[in-house]
Amino acid sequence: MAKTLTGIVTSNKADKTITITVTSRETHPLYGKQYTVNRKYTAHDEKNEANEGDRVTISEVRPISKTKSFVLASIDERAHGSIELKDDAVVEEDK
Repeated sequence: MAKTLTGIVTSNKADKTITITVTSRETHPLYGKQYTVNRKYTAHDEKNEANEGDRVTISEVRPISKTKSFVLASIDERAHGSIELKDDAVVEEDK
């Protein structure tokens, strides 16, 4: 059974390659405290269809290159776009 992972696309700048950040919560073996772990994987995207911010599922395949051992399986959720606030749009209170 091939390993599948779900994460957020953090980079799609390379041709046919995307970088995915997978976030998981783990428990410390001695202290029992939970903490988050971020892991980055590179995956093959044949049609260059995934964009930054998309939630995707990748599946393990034979090594495609030195760093790529995953291929894009599906795009689960598209990014809604980024919202940037401009400095002059901030409302000053109590002048």
